[in-house]
Amino acid sequence: MLANAWDVASARLIEDAGAAAVATTSAGVAWSLGAPDGNRLGRDPAAGLVARIAAAVRVPVSADIENGYADTADGVAQTIRAVVAAGAVGVNLEDDAGGSLYPVEAAAGRVAAARAAGVPVFLNARTDVYLRAVGPPESRLGHTLLRARAYLAAGADGIFVPGVTDPDTVSALVAGIDAPVNVLTGPGAPSIAELAAVGVARISVGSKLVLRAYAAARKAAEELFGAGTYGGLAGGLDYAAVNALLARNR
Repeated sequence: MLANAWDVASARLIEDAGAAAVATTSAGVAWSLGAPDGNRLGRDPAAGLVARIAAAVRVPVSADIENGYADTADGVAQTIRAVVAAGAVGVNLEDDAGGSLYPVEAAAGRVAAARAAGVPVFLNARTDVYLRAVGPPESRLGHTLLRARAYLAAGADGIFVPGVTDPDTVSALVAGIDAPVNVLTGPGAPSIAELAAVGVARISVGSKLVLRAYAAARKAAEELFGAGTYGGLAGGLDYAAVNALLARNR
């Protein structure tokens, strides 16, 4: 189970809650650094944030690197080396080319380049067939399995399929993919126990946690500038506890 972090404080809070590993959310990382999501942040700032998180926590760190912040397969390999040097032990690499998916062969070539980068990393290849609603609904399972098998043949260690959580489809994905399967969850999705029962190996929440934090900030700010009251500020974490968490040695 991965509760995705976007900065050092969120990573330490997640670790302190009992996480066995910390993953980043590419959206949250981009937003925290002042960029929009969607391969707009770039390799160096992304790797820099991974380095700060990896230096701050004791548990393994997996980095969401979107499409590798690169147009070419060689560029993907450079990004892999950069984030592993920053301290990541795993990555998510997606096949979204910016609103559409890379052709299967091109996407598999990018996975192969990531594997050939020559660094030890768990390579979680993400396919956005369901998330982008590619093709008619009845074709998506077959399309996803085709891509998953191509990515595994190219060197992926796991397959990430966001956009689907219904147990029957997830069970079919698990049965058809000879590797750990990762799904993206949130409110309304089956519980962790239910997804584990159909064979899911890895569950993440993506940008859901950072969006919840930003929702709280926006609500409190709107109350301050509207009603002029402070209800939205109630229930916050204890200042001293958060300060002590950040002061703790790794």
